Amino acid sequence: MDDKLNDLAAHVTAATGDAVTASTVRLGELTLQTTAGKLLSLLTFLRDDPKCLFRQLVDICGADYPERAQRFDVVYHLLSHRLNQRVRVKVATDEDTPVPSAAPVHPAAPWFERETWDLYGIWFADHPDLRRILTDYGFEGHPLRKDFPLTGFVELRYDEKQKRVVYEPVKLTQEFRRFDFLSPWEGARYVLPGDEKATKT
Repeated sequence: MDDKLNDLAAHVTAATGDAVTASTVRLGELTLQTTAGKLLSLLTFLRDDPKCLFRQLVDICGADYPERAQRFDVVYHLLSHRLNQRVRVKVATDEDTPVPSAAPVHPAAPWFERETWDLYGIWFADHPDLRRILTDYGFEGHPLRKDFPLTGFVELRYDEKQKRVVYEPVKLTQEFRRFDFLSPWEGARYVLPGDEKATKT
């Protein structure tokens, strides 16, 4: 299987010139890395070439690596029904550099790109309708970034007195800030609820 994927990687690399900057085969999956400028030409080649025929865009997702200068990876998962193969395409970018929308190549791309922008803040140039899709109107930030606070910035609740939905800054009561960092394998140093009923033999 790996030999077949290596042959496919060699074919794509030879045919597309400098569009593929790196390729790896790991755990039976082929990953091709490219740049934003070459993304659309590579996706078009993978869709139309008779040895590829990756005509279904399964997913577009993001990954955040804050320690890198180009902190985001945009990951495209493609499927070839005809050849029963999958390929992954990765593009690295930062907060300010847009990635071209794959909508001209794959009609399903705009929905996935909206989700990636909503959750990571990755901008897609020439997108037909780039707006939030999972978070609420007026939501601040992008919740899947590693630097996004775990509690968020605001909470949404229904106010019975005002008879409407209100947004308020997140407030955590002190009791929820106490954490038990003990290992469950070592056992707690206090009596757990229910343990007082146990009999020693």
